[in-house]
Amino acid sequence: MNNQYLIIYKFNALFQILEELDLDLNFKIIQETDENSLNNKVKNLNNYLIILNNTDFNIQNKIIIDHFPINILTLIEKINIEFLKLQFNNQSQINLNNYTLNLNSREILKKNKKLKLTEKEINTIIYLSKSDNPVSIIELQENVWQYQSDIETHTVETHIYRLRKKISDVFDDKEFIKSKKNGYQIS
Repeated sequence: MNNQYLIIYKFNALFQILEELDLDLNFKIIQETDENSLNNKVKNLNNYLIILNNTDFNIQNKIIIDHFPINILTLIEKINIEFLKLQFNNQSQINLNNYTLNLNSREILKKNKKLKLTEKEINTIIYLSKSDNPVSIIELQENVWQYQSDIETHTVETHIYRLRKKISDVFDDKEFIKSKKNGYQIS
């Protein structure tokens, strides 16, 4: 499992309690008492949650505890659930150049614009993005559409054409999927 970090921010009593349980937890506990230090710490971490008791603090991946007393087992369960949500969200988004591909909502996003995609369009984009070289029509037929290469069809070309048109219409980007001599490629 990836290293998970629970950062306790300006909450010394909670840090001491969780530190005693450290061997039984699935995450590493870190204490921070300074905002600059906290910001520097999270820059270097991918999988983290921050526990704090201040609702005014504007930072991602936080759990706010402002009702006391709190059952420690309930708190640990809540922390584990939040780590699962983070892991799910991290696995469901793919960054491609200036775009974000959200696999859960089947959308591609750029700045404040988003476009709904079909499952086949998502699979095509993912397959193309994993290749450093142009991907041939035959390779797309076999690996995205599961067609045999000896079948004569223009399915791939039609889907690529429609996908490029959708992206061009919404994002004004005619270069997202480029036609190359040997096939198609994400720019």
